[in-house]
Amino acid sequence: MAENKKEFPPYKVVYGQGTGEYEEKKSRFIASVSPVSGEQEALAFIDCIRKKYYDARHNCMAFVIGRNKELTRCSDDGEPGGTAGKPILEVLLGADVTNVAVVVTRYFGGTLLGTGGLVRAYTNAAKRGLEDAGIATMRYGMEITISIDYTDAGRIQYLLGSRQIAISDSRYTDKVEFDIRIPADQEQSVTKALTECTCARAGIRVTGEGYYMETR
Repeated sequence: MAENKKEFPPYKVVYGQGTGEYEEKKSRFIASVSPVSGEQEALAFIDCIRKKYYDARHNCMAFVIGRNKELTRCSDDGEPGGTAGKPILEVLLGADVTNVAVVVTRYFGGTLLGTGGLVRAYTNAAKRGLEDAGIATMRYGMEITISIDYTDAGRIQYLLGSRQIAISDSRYTDKVEFDIRIPADQEQSVTKALTECTCARAGIRVTGEGYYMETR
């Protein structure tokens, strides 16, 4: 199992949808950002934004798909080649984020911006949209349930808090049960600490494993 866990490195995604706006010489650039799970979802999001801003001069886009960024696409949508889609894509790649689609809508302000102005505007709009969406880390980890007596609950909560491990769910019946998620490489150390903390009274079982969004 230890070797298999090494095959699942962390990767970055966006928390959720976001927007950002930038203005250059009265041209408005509106970035719309969304997490996507695949190409079809990305294309559907892009189509939705194009319909929303149907009256805009341009709706330029880029998306990145896959844990290893296996699929990337971008489009200038009528802007001079390399001045819109590529700068948006470079923002995503520079932020090392994946499974995300961005559309930057331009409302023409009456003044030509030139190559440099367009690249700057699309870049800044995409950055603001990405900042609004927020970036999170997906980590491969273990879901663990800790079963303890009521007398051990306080020390377990203190131990988890000191390690910045959040309790995702808790149940209080004849026993206390805490559900946690931890990075896979911390499983042994956390299990050892829980066992020592309760003098081996804690019941510890792995209930699942896979990628989860790190919240801290």
